[in-house]
Amino acid sequence: MTHIVHLIDHPLIQHKLTLMRQKNTAAAEFRRLLKEISLLLGYEATRDLSMTTKEIDTPLEHMDAPILAGKKMCFFSILRAGEGLLSGMSELVPSARIGHVGLYRDPKTLEAVEYYFKAPSDLANRLCIVVDPMLATGHSASAALTRIKEAGAVNIRFICLLAAPDGIATLKEEHPDVPIYTGALDRECNEKGYILPGLGDAGDRLFGTRSGTIKD
Repeated sequence: MTHIVHLIDHPLIQHKLTLMRQKNTAAAEFRRLLKEISLLLGYEATRDLSMTTKEIDTPLEHMDAPILAGKKMCFFSILRAGEGLLSGMSELVPSARIGHVGLYRDPKTLEAVEYYFKAPSDLANRLCIVVDPMLATGHSASAALTRIKEAGAVNIRFICLLAAPDGIATLKEEHPDVPIYTGALDRECNEKGYILPGLGDAGDRLFGTRSGTIKD
């Protein structure tokens, strides 16, 4: 199976991402920019959704109009930084169901440890879009995808703001059926698993907590 990585290099995404990368960008501005980028990423990741038609009446005449087909899609946020992307995505598709996967990365092994999981019903018949700003080592994303598949999901896409080669390689190996949509492909992860050049710790910058380096 061919693993697909979609680099969404729209000029507005690249401009806003540069503003987010700057270390002096305040938390409120960081949140706003991430929400705006999430709308653009979500637009690209959903451009091939299945459609059907519905009979409606316009002010002038009757018509068969296009409308989304099938079950309402589901957005999965990988806590906590995923909430920044979820904010814009849920505005883009307000009818979507919402799931959450709580993970933290063991500082010694860099492996993901689950502490929370909540999902809508009937995942097998829904498109599931998993969101997390950073794809660094890929361990958190892979663990989340495994857990979501165990809950029944079969049609899954992953959206991130930044991706490193390590994370892409991890998902290619462990989840080759899940396409990745990202705003940038960064150079590498350092020895601690942090993305370079990156933008710092997405969760900390999003919520205005301690300053630090990025974690996936």
